[in-house]
Amino acid sequence: MRIEDLLALMAQLRDPETGCAWDVAQDFASIAPYTVEEAYEVADAIARGDAEDLRDELGDLLLQVVFHARIAEEAGLFAFPDVVRAVMEKMVRRHPHVFAPDGALLPAGSPRRDPEAVAAQWAAIKAEERRAKPPREPGPLAGIPLPLPALTRAEKLSARAATYGFDWTDPAQVVLKVREEIDEVADAMTHGTRAAVAEELGDLLFSVANLARHLGIDPEYSLKKGNMKFERRFNAMAAVLEARGTGLADSDLDAMEAAWVAVKVSEKG
Repeated sequence: MRIEDLLALMAQLRDPETGCAWDVAQDFASIAPYTVEEAYEVADAIARGDAEDLRDELGDLLLQVVFHARIAEEAGLFAFPDVVRAVMEKMVRRHPHVFAPDGALLPAGSPRRDPEAVAAQWAAIKAEERRAKPPREPGPLAGIPLPLPALTRAEKLSARAATYGFDWTDPAQVVLKVREEIDEVADAMTHGTRAAVAEELGDLLFSVANLARHLGIDPEYSLKKGNMKFERRFNAMAAVLEARGTGLADSDLDAMEAAWVAVKVSEKG
């Protein structure tokens, strides 16, 4: 199969006379949630290590790209080849160490296969591209999409601020900031309003995302893994309680805690 076959399929689905009524009725805004959902399903398949599902989900995500490109083509904005051309030009521009003869933008003495040097070069080129474009909104933090998951956006906001030198120099300093924010949450719980507690929790979560950035860890991915671990252990805890002759509904907190500890010990040993 060729990409041209998928493009032709989408054109047929969008045909006002012979296509699918649902597909014809869609626009950028109406299918945007599906695009985001498909990206998450790709990430979920990766996290589960399911290669067959990953293949299918990548296809669904590619369909979303083709869908948006078809809508744009019908509106006379751009077409799928323009999408391909734009991303290829961007990749060549951001990889001078691969496509330029001398890789001149890499810092002096940095080997071309050093991931950290390459990442720094990528960030510098991207920042230059951003400066060359008219800002979509005012301010030095402009251009970080609002629909991003909050933890991901927090990490990107702190990373952008760091490019201006507004950053901690040591992860240990961020740990101290996290502890400070925990204390402020506790104080708000004692003396503040519900709104004050919510505000302090936001500051705490932002600091945790900042710590994840300093440690080179994607906070969204880390939380997803934490969610999966909790779900796995909770289900295993319920199974332990059932094996002991009680269920979740008939167990008190002490019994659940004992079963939870048993599950943790079993996983670690």
